[in-house]
Amino acid sequence: MTQLGKAPDVGAPDPEMRNSPIFDDSSSEDIDLDLELEEGVCYFNNETFEIGTYVCSGNELLRCEGRGVWMREGSCYEK
Repeated sequence: MTQLGKAPDVGAPDPEMRNSPIFDDSSSEDIDLDLELEEGVCYFNNETFEIGTYVCSGNELLRCEGRGVWMREGSCYEK
């Protein structure tokens, strides 16, 4: 198995550090529009990532979306 693209491996989210919320496609409709999520960047363990950036957290591929939230995109490894 090989890692997709060049998405950096950011490890697991550390609860002591700043992290943007992580959602999957099925929960994207459930995102509370009243939440103050208008960041313009995503955070993962105090590191900032621009909108559209992909990262790997364990085997999960995450994409930074508009409003500053992470969306699960699947696996970081090809099958």
